[in-house]
Amino acid sequence: MSSSDIGTDGARTRAPRVVVMGVTGCGKTTAGAALAQRLRVPFADADDFHPEANVTKMAAGIPLDDDDRSPWLFRLATWLRDHEETGAVIGCSALKVKYRDILRSGAPELTFLHLHGDREVVAARVAGRPGHFMPASLVDSQYDTLEPLREGEAGVAIDFALPVDVIIDDYVRAFPAQAVPGDPVVPAAS
Repeated sequence: MSSSDIGTDGARTRAPRVVVMGVTGCGKTTAGAALAQRLRVPFADADDFHPEANVTKMAAGIPLDDDDRSPWLFRLATWLRDHEETGAVIGCSALKVKYRDILRSGAPELTFLHLHGDREVVAARVAGRPGHFMPASLVDSQYDTLEPLREGEAGVAIDFALPVDVIIDDYVRAFPAQAVPGDPVVPAAS
């Protein structure tokens, strides 16, 4: 969103669409749900969009390849496109630029919150998640695949070790035009 997305009354004129991205176990769902609540838009977890074949493959400790991810990413892009009016936040790994390009095909003004941090912390988090299909053995493959946000990609990288409230405040400060009018973290326009 840009300053043109804020009306003369200080209210946003377009609801934001945001991807909370990063490797497995970085806190995408927790931060994404909190950001969606803060921005007053719907939230979705990209894991819920995986076809059964992808879930089975990951549960077996086999990393997904681009052929596995492509249909899933296009489903997510469609979901984002379908939420143009309401806005949306989705928690999605979005590890490569080309994956983020597919997501942007559904929402060209899409912004990203990249949760980044220590590999060992993520491995411990993933090992401690009961009942999740993603095993800790795939953490290294996620870090190997990760392409951080590049110049020209609208987004901000924030350490996932920070408290969730701080992560959300830092994101809103980076994209004040997305804030709900009256958000105390965003200074009033002068």
